[in-house]
Amino acid sequence: MREEILLKKLWAGDVSALDELVRMYYPEIFRYCMWHAPDQYLAEDAAQETFLKAIKYVSRGRFSGKFKSFLYKIAVNTCIDMHKNKWREHVSLEDAGYEPDYVETDIENAADRLLIQELVRNQEPVIQEIMILRFKQDLKLREIAAILGMPMRTVQTKLRQALKEIKEELKKGGVSDGTKNGK
Repeated sequence: MREEILLKKLWAGDVSALDELVRMYYPEIFRYCMWHAPDQYLAEDAAQETFLKAIKYVSRGRFSGKFKSFLYKIAVNTCIDMHKNKWREHVSLEDAGYEPDYVETDIENAADRLLIQELVRNQEPVIQEIMILRFKQDLKLREIAAILGMPMRTVQTKLRQALKEIKEELKKGGVSDGTKNGK
């Protein structure tokens, strides 16, 4: 696999291999961080922080397994940490002093996406992560299980149950009050 070749080159001192690894995975990691961050700039910070941490661990030989899964584990923890710290200090659009550009899109399609996003956000955090990694990042269940440190059957069961609940909610025509599972 290309990833393994690049890692061997990196450990042998070839810095260009690092550049290629970043080019390979940055778009995926950035998309993942966008799901969690309040804006593009903080998502970029989270993605960059993810790669900085990964480089530190790889250069110290503290890495084993698939690099992609390793990156996602770091990205999950980075987003959690940044959410606890930096994202709380984030300035709202109202306070920013500028008006973002507005581009007209297909309203029905946008409304459907927003409804589905809201239904996903009403799930417990671990279910949200599973759904983001599966549907937004297009990872396989086995990869998700490795990233989250869960048995694959557990990931599969949680995903199936969440999809069933979302499907039922969509049939009812909307989002409930957001108090799922005692929230």
